[in-house]
Amino acid sequence: MSLALSTLIYEWRRYMAAIVALAFAGLLVLAFVGLFMGIGKAFTATIDRSPAQIMILGPKAEALFNGGAGVPRRIMPQIYMHPEVLEVSNLDGNGALWMNHPEKGEKVKREFVQTMVVDPDVGAVTLPTDFDEQTRLALAEPYAVAMDATSTGRLGVKLGDKATLNGQTVKVKAIIHGYPNMMQPMVILSRQTAKIIGLTDEGPRVGPLMVKIRDPSRAEIVRDQLNAVSDGLYRAWTREELGRANEQSLLKESFIVIILGFALIIGSLVGVVITWQTLRGAIFANIKEFASLRALGVSMGSLRRVVMELSFWVGVAGLAMCALLTWGVAVLAGLGGLPMSFPTWSVVTVSILLIVVAILSGMLSLGVLKQSQPADLLR
Repeated sequence: MSLALSTLIYEWRRYMAAIVALAFAGLLVLAFVGLFMGIGKAFTATIDRSPAQIMILGPKAEALFNGGAGVPRRIMPQIYMHPEVLEVSNLDGNGALWMNHPEKGEKVKREFVQTMVVDPDVGAVTLPTDFDEQTRLALAEPYAVAMDATSTGRLGVKLGDKATLNGQTVKVKAIIHGYPNMMQPMVILSRQTAKIIGLTDEGPRVGPLMVKIRDPSRAEIVRDQLNAVSDGLYRAWTREELGRANEQSLLKESFIVIILGFALIIGSLVGVVITWQTLRGAIFANIKEFASLRALGVSMGSLRRVVMELSFWVGVAGLAMCALLTWGVAVLAGLGGLPMSFPTWSVVTVSILLIVVAILSGMLSLGVLKQSQPADLLR
């Protein structure tokens, strides 16, 4: 075990402030990233959890959030003509007015909701893979709806309650999890129920098309083949490709970039200052030990390497604590119905940031070693 690592282990209390500062600096950035990415994942949950391997969007679409005005309805038979395509269906949804039926003495709650249309058939391309059989059968009933558990309080209903959706009476037949919406509550219903209520889009253009193919491993090949015959009417994406594009599109939003940039700068500055001062104080507290090493013939260069290695291990410890804290925050957010998502790039970036901050703090602390004069041991 190296001198730097043994020093950190046996005198960890002196370095704890630096470790905590690094951990919270990383947590600040990751919490914001996880929050925004989690909100974005909530909007795209129906696609991310779909059995579809290919998505069809407008020809100029860069992501689901800016997919344009959909695609011509007439291309659906054209997609079916591909020999490997098993099912094609449009992802339908609309805005609607929700009104609960409160008990005597309770308030009526009116909310504009976002509806999501599914086909409650076994293996249907629009039916999310995390819907259990009970939910599927419940949605197959006329006028049945489902909603996320986080929306029940806002909409003033519970399982089994009746409410009004666009003037039609519906019944809450299922409560699901993992589909929160921070903007508008999401209400899920079958395509048949949506037609009865008048919430389906029967126009000449349809929203994103969801495509299921025979062999999921050939998704990229089928995508390229569909794009080759699109004649500029649409663009095919694999589900994974569209998911990455959705993440990038969300990060292009100006307010998100500003908030993340602010968190990154503040976290870095706070981490550097606190870590630097903590390391400087800890090194100064051991100045006699460093002076003794110099008296024994250890060069100043070797002592500097010890300090730099020590700062590296402080960074590693801070990174470990950051991972633990981030996991705890994600668990608490999940219990509150708010999913958080941490893309690989964010974890890698924050990891590098914490190590760089720790090493930079160590470099700023090297000046203290000049006070480790062997002659001071005689005083």
